[in-house]
Amino acid sequence: MISYVFTEKDSLFNPILAEMRDVNIQKDSMRFRYNLERLGYLFAYEISKTLAYREQEIQTPLGISNCKVLEDQIVLATVLRAGLPLHEGMLKIFDKAQNAFIAAYRKYGRNYKFTIQLEYMASPELDNKVLILTDPMLATGSTILLAYQEMVQQKGTPKHCHIVSPIASREGYEFLCRKLPQKGVSIWLGAIDEELTTKSYIVPGLGDAGDLAYGEK
Repeated sequence: MISYVFTEKDSLFNPILAEMRDVNIQKDSMRFRYNLERLGYLFAYEISKTLAYREQEIQTPLGISNCKVLEDQIVLATVLRAGLPLHEGMLKIFDKAQNAFIAAYRKYGRNYKFTIQLEYMASPELDNKVLILTDPMLATGSTILLAYQEMVQQKGTPKHCHIVSPIASREGYEFLCRKLPQKGVSIWLGAIDEELTTKSYIVPGLGDAGDLAYGEK
């Protein structure tokens, strides 16, 4: 399994993520959505460096140019609703990608214990395609794991899967490293935060990404 953490190096990713964490800037939901979309561009660009390309002759007004074009078929998948701006940013880069959407929620019991309930999934077939699965926050890792498992079970095994999340907890990241296949999966994170509360909230995190993007539930 390959992992990449953006904030381990200096780049424009860092100030964008800083704005998303800022409690004052968060009051502007349009800005929050836009920043999440911009992170989607950056994730997509870095992932594009790992994909398969082929040479193709392109006719220009003055001659022929031998160009590299994308060979891999991409499927972009996201967890509703918080993942939509991130998904949109990646779709603007991978503009020929197929799309998949997953609806999941936490079903709470006693003492803040919960299970992840998957309510809805719409996805094309995944065999021999590259799956990019996104969620803005990776807390326990349970939602992404369940989404990946259900997609593979129902739609086939992708050629490769890229898990994408701007902020993850250390616990959630290590959980995925244990539970996901060691081959054919890469994890792309913006930052890893060390604390996960008893309610499974990431600290310092940024709050509820869905509420910040689209209003309180």
